[in-house]
Amino acid sequence: MGDRIENSPYRFKMYTNESEIFLCHTGPLSGDQFNLLKKRIDEMYQVNLILDNLPAIRYTKKEGFVLRWTGYPVGIKVKDVYYVFNHLKFKVLVHKYEEPNVARVMGTGDGAEVIPTVAKSDSDVPGYIIVGFEVIPCSFMHNADSVKKSKMYEKYPAPIKCDPTTVAMPVNEKQPIVFTYEVEFEESDIKWPSRWDAYLKMEGSKVHWFSILNSLMVITFLAGIVLVIFLRTVRRDLTRYEELDKEAQAQMNEELSGWKLVVGDVFRAPSNASLLCIMVGDGVQILGMAVVTILFAALGFMSPASRGTLITGMLFFYMILGIAAGYVAVRLWRTIGCGDHKGWVSVSWKVACFFPGIAFLILTTLNFLLWGSHSTGAIPFSLFVILLLLWFCISVPLTLIGGYLGAKAPHIEYPVRTNQIPREIPAQKYPSWLLVLGAGTLPFGTLFIELFFIMSSIWMGRVYYVFGFLFIVLILLVVVCAEVSLVLTYMHLCVEDWKWWWKSFFASGSVAIYIFLYSINYLVFDLKSLSGPVSATLYLGYSLFMVVAIMLATGTVGFLSSFWFVHYLFSSVKLD
Repeated sequence: MGDRIENSPYRFKMYTNESEIFLCHTGPLSGDQFNLLKKRIDEMYQVNLILDNLPAIRYTKKEGFVLRWTGYPVGIKVKDVYYVFNHLKFKVLVHKYEEPNVARVMGTGDGAEVIPTVAKSDSDVPGYIIVGFEVIPCSFMHNADSVKKSKMYEKYPAPIKCDPTTVAMPVNEKQPIVFTYEVEFEESDIKWPSRWDAYLKMEGSKVHWFSILNSLMVITFLAGIVLVIFLRTVRRDLTRYEELDKEAQAQMNEELSGWKLVVGDVFRAPSNASLLCIMVGDGVQILGMAVVTILFAALGFMSPASRGTLITGMLFFYMILGIAAGYVAVRLWRTIGCGDHKGWVSVSWKVACFFPGIAFLILTTLNFLLWGSHSTGAIPFSLFVILLLLWFCISVPLTLIGGYLGAKAPHIEYPVRTNQIPREIPAQKYPSWLLVLGAGTLPFGTLFIELFFIMSSIWMGRVYYVFGFLFIVLILLVVVCAEVSLVLTYMHLCVEDWKWWWKSFFASGSVAIYIFLYSINYLVFDLKSLSGPVSATLYLGYSLFMVVAIMLATGTVGFLSSFWFVHYLFSSVKLD
């Protein structure tokens, strides 16, 4: 979840059941504390506990179904009275391990030091490993006076009956709250490697398959159009060889006259060429990072069991791929400038600073908001410095190296010459940006079901682990973006509109607009419990950051496929 982890006062002894342990008591609640507690209960705040890297699970029954939750709520409101959960019943599932040597292999991240690695062969005490962690929160009416002199971890003077179905401890002003807990250990057949299965039950895999089928239909439809386009251009060449009767020839020429007429303008340098190169360079970097990270996650290298590996992996791959970003941007810059490699340093510099700069701006603004509201989600200053050092000491130099390689590589030769005077673009029936905006709906259609799961995992704290599905969806998205952009570019060329560079980028990049609208819709209809303008601003800020990244990645796919297509189209033409 990205929150910093604190140690809680609960103390367990391995395989020792304890009950009615007194933990602590508060002073009489002041008005402010009372209101804060009520507000937290209203906003459904959850307490998340972790034991040996396993989040606490809570089971609830609803209409015959057993629901699983991570963490437990602070309290509950029943008939306008607020009750607090002040007694916790923990159940720890343990597995006796037979081999004393297994433990050395099995330590994961935080858990490594918990397992006794040296088991004396002569001792008969078996070692236990934790394979499950459940919590039942109860609201129990304690007698505050009886524990005034008690110390932490002492026995509570009266028996405590924990019944999760009833609530008994109302929150009142000027009244103290006493906290207690009990813990029981239970031997279980769950083996160490499968202890995460309870968290990762495959729910709704049908839905994922449905989304993939849905995407495949869109892809097939588009692939058909692409195939028709290629067949038409190739057929044009075949008729030339077969010398069909003149009428057929004339008809063919007329049918395909559109894009032939712009042959002298199609490779004219676009406006803001360097910005296009920079965006394509960054897009390659982001797309590469997404593909590699999701592939590794799908192969099981970044399971949710080891916290933080996903983010670390993304940062690592992003920095390494700076080389690719610099290379692509500079090579494209030289191609547009017809082999002139003047100014490649400034292009690589801008590539290294464009997307990270946007990200830095958004995240710094959000961080100030978090600092202002004293949240634990705020990035500490030391980490900020580390991120800046990573950016300027690793990412920037790697991008410059890529730029240097791009400046040395041969530029792509255009198959046709560009005329001196630009050709006039005939008036269009409808504005071309409408088509470009509409094109984004197709890639969005392949994405939006998976998007719901990703959103729930980021904002609702659910564990997201179906990376295999995500990888398939990502590949399908790339294919759809390429096809959409290609079809659109061809349509523009056919109506003699030779300004295809930016249009091909935004034809597939416009999917980002729909994703942003979807995230606003998600905020309004699914995240009803968000409190106050700060939360909403944070949500929209992070959404904006994701959407910019998606726009660069999808736009790049579209642009590169269109560039290849236009290059192929005009190199297959034998000009009269």
